Amino acid sequence: MDTRSLQRLPDTANGRSRAGHAHHYLQSLLSEADIGLDGRRPWDIQLIDPAMPRRVLAHGSLGLGEAYVDGQWECEHLDQLFDRLLRAQLGERVHPLSLAWHHLRARWLNLQTEPRSWQVARAHYDMGNDFYAAMLDRRMTYTCAFWQNADTLDAAQEHKLDLVCRKLDLRPGMRVLDIGCGWGSFMRFAAERHGVSCVGVTVSAEQVALGRELCAGLPVEFRLADYRTLNERFDRVVSLGMFEHVGHKNHADFMAVAQRCLHPDGLFLLHTIGRNEHGHGTDPWIHKHIFPNGELPTIAQIGQACERRFVVEDLHNFGADYDRTLMAWHHNVQTAWPRFSDTLGERFRRTWRYYLLSCAGAFRARDIQLWQWVLSQPGRAGVYPRVAA
Repeated sequence: MDTRSLQRLPDTANGRSRAGHAHHYLQSLLSEADIGLDGRRPWDIQLIDPAMPRRVLAHGSLGLGEAYVDGQWECEHLDQLFDRLLRAQLGERVHPLSLAWHHLRARWLNLQTEPRSWQVARAHYDMGNDFYAAMLDRRMTYTCAFWQNADTLDAAQEHKLDLVCRKLDLRPGMRVLDIGCGWGSFMRFAAERHGVSCVGVTVSAEQVALGRELCAGLPVEFRLADYRTLNERFDRVVSLGMFEHVGHKNHADFMAVAQRCLHPDGLFLLHTIGRNEHGHGTDPWIHKHIFPNGELPTIAQIGQACERRFVVEDLHNFGADYDRTLMAWHHNVQTAWPRFSDTLGERFRRTWRYYLLSCAGAFRARDIQLWQWVLSQPGRAGVYPRVAA
């Protein structure tokens, strides 16, 4: 029996309600990933509302997340639950009709046009600098840290920023463009440590306001703008954690912007989350509640967008490090929560917990990746030296 069959059952069938059929089917499905309903292990699901199984089978991952935020189920360690769910590929077994429009929209429509590009700032990045300061490292770096030879989030993020600077071969006096600059953590680090000047663009007014304060006195400029407006030359271009908002219909346009802004002998570093195969682009719950219009690229999509524009000098995957980064962010949120509970409320806490821990589980299961691409323009002289991590 598949999930669509469950939705067609009458109110009673062989003496059992639809809720009973849904509970039995979900329990059977979860057992394939060694997950129990009302079990005692930290990754088991604790049912609070008996309507939860039907909601999940009717609405898939969207229903699972919304049922959690609504308090219909609980789990001690959501990260461990999602690690098991994704390793077992149980999502491939649930195909609710209610998500068909999400998949079709992501495939056929351009959800990341210039007017729509500002939506993610209003929904996510502009929700409060104080909260992000509590969650992130001291430099406010909202991208994957690099944990090799690092024991703390602050050290791991500085290690990542240093790695990016070395891959770009920064030298004093260079002019650097940061596409999707956030609060300016990379620009501040690069200006302080390498003597470069930087221009950063973001669609978040809150990031621009705080970033200018944090980078005061440095040769760093923030611009509130969409990347498509850029048209000037830089020695280096970097984009850390912004490409996930570009969308497959705009990949070529993004690369064209990077190409026209990069000096012929320059280097471009692209740091992005990616997925293993083509699909609808992003999880429906993440799309609706965390990152509207987001879409994770594949290696093939990025490679195709680079054709006739860039040479791939280096490709580095350290997606497993995002698991540890997200767990550190979650720990920081838990620690700081008493400061925000009255203003943000319990639904926000559950939403953010689900977001951070489900993503940690996804990286742990290697369902999604983190790539750093180093790109150059065709004809650039010399051999790009591999940079030791």
